[in-house]
Amino acid sequence: MATDWLGSIVSINCGESLGVYQGRVSAVDQVSQTISLTRPFHNGVKCLVPEVTFRAGDITELKILEIPGPGDSRQCGDLQQTEMGIPGVGCQVGPSQNGTGKVLKKPISSSAPQNIPRRTDMKNQDIIISPQQQCSKSYMDRHVETLTQSKGFRRRHNSWSSSSRHPNQVTPKKSGLKNGQMKSKDDECFGDDIDEIPDTDFDFEGNLALFDKAAVFEEIETYERRSGTRSRGTPNEKPARYRHDENILESEPIVYRRIVVPQNANKEFCTDSGLVVPSVSYELHKKLLSVAEKHGLTLERRLEMTGVCASQMALSLLGGPNRLNPKNVHQRPTVALLCGPHVKGAQGISCGRHLSNHDVHVILFLPNFVKMLESITNELNLFGKTQGQQVSSVKDLPDTPVDLVINCLDCHENAFLRDQPWYKAVVDWANQNRAPVLSIDPPINEMEQGIDAKWSLALGLPLPLGERAGRVYLCDIGIPQKVFQEVGINYHSPFGCKFVIPLHST
Repeated sequence: MATDWLGSIVSINCGESLGVYQGRVSAVDQVSQTISLTRPFHNGVKCLVPEVTFRAGDITELKILEIPGPGDSRQCGDLQQTEMGIPGVGCQVGPSQNGTGKVLKKPISSSAPQNIPRRTDMKNQDIIISPQQQCSKSYMDRHVETLTQSKGFRRRHNSWSSSSRHPNQVTPKKSGLKNGQMKSKDDECFGDDIDEIPDTDFDFEGNLALFDKAAVFEEIETYERRSGTRSRGTPNEKPARYRHDENILESEPIVYRRIVVPQNANKEFCTDSGLVVPSVSYELHKKLLSVAEKHGLTLERRLEMTGVCASQMALSLLGGPNRLNPKNVHQRPTVALLCGPHVKGAQGISCGRHLSNHDVHVILFLPNFVKMLESITNELNLFGKTQGQQVSSVKDLPDTPVDLVINCLDCHENAFLRDQPWYKAVVDWANQNRAPVLSIDPPINEMEQGIDAKWSLALGLPLPLGERAGRVYLCDIGIPQKVFQEVGINYHSPFGCKFVIPLHST
């Protein structure tokens, strides 16, 4: 009887060491207690050999997935997945209407899952079989016992798949036929036959372990090296990251020299776009401002332009729109503005006025002098119309850290101010406050600057600033191009659409 099961599709579980095999039974040898499968699959992957043979001692579990039958007919397995060896679950057989056969009905209740028919309309469908062709549990068990009587074959209660067939089962009746062909939308979409439907879940881990990623990538890289094509890289390589303003086709930024000074620059900077900005000496910078003032760019205009640019940079450093908006009135930033009695101090006062107009709490420190410059007096009058606070003693400065310190104490000419007691006291306060410092137009010599800055703002063209100046920014104060040409500078604006740009040391 073992020959009746030749051609059946089975699933053999050989334990964790050998795995699960599926295939069609090609031979069953009761003497040697072996079973052979043709066109085998191992853990969901098709084997390279056409046939494999198993001993009874290696098999821990055997499932029958499909029983071959004549033609493409419906089986009782199409209607019900039958558990082998479970009483009360299976095909129910009763007398047919004509009395010559028996009608196979759907079971009334079953714990096994139901399969959806593929090619026929199952509405009001019956399967007619003869008494000699009964699909009963005892008939199935008799054939299963023949196959599994050898040692080590453990029969498990398994559901018959929707494609299992009995060798003697006949074709069921079909309804909905027209001209001998099924005219169903479901048949057109889902009507293709599937020869082998495994009953076990697909082993994703086992299938993935068969793929050696490192070997495949190494083979691809070796092929590309030999063929001369550009390598796509290995999984361990990290792709390069670029900013939005970087050119990914160039290994280094292109260097443009559109600003040429009459004398060799002591230090050079470059912008984000690669434009070289050379530094100028203090004497050339002073001459440039003097010629600009002669052509109408007065000190008042320069102070206003410097104050606007410096306040814009300070607002960005304070958080910009995330910090300064009407909904964050409880997070009003505080800025300490340290100014000396000179033009640099007037620039700081102009910056403080604009910051106060943008709802920033500004504390202005300016020492008391008998006689002040006219520019400082005019700026103080305007600052007094704002909500800013002016102090002349270090004791009136905040004891707690502020959000930003703007340093305008130092001057290029009046070096004697650094020996004054008020200057030393303010420098000590700034160094102990631990707040970031922004310097506006700092001096050249590092020894002249008592406060280390995190950022420095240069005007027009940068001076050769040292390391204590921090990161250098450049602001446009409105000097025309012909004024640069008059002092011997070949100038092309590096600002683009901005008034304040960062500079990088070359």
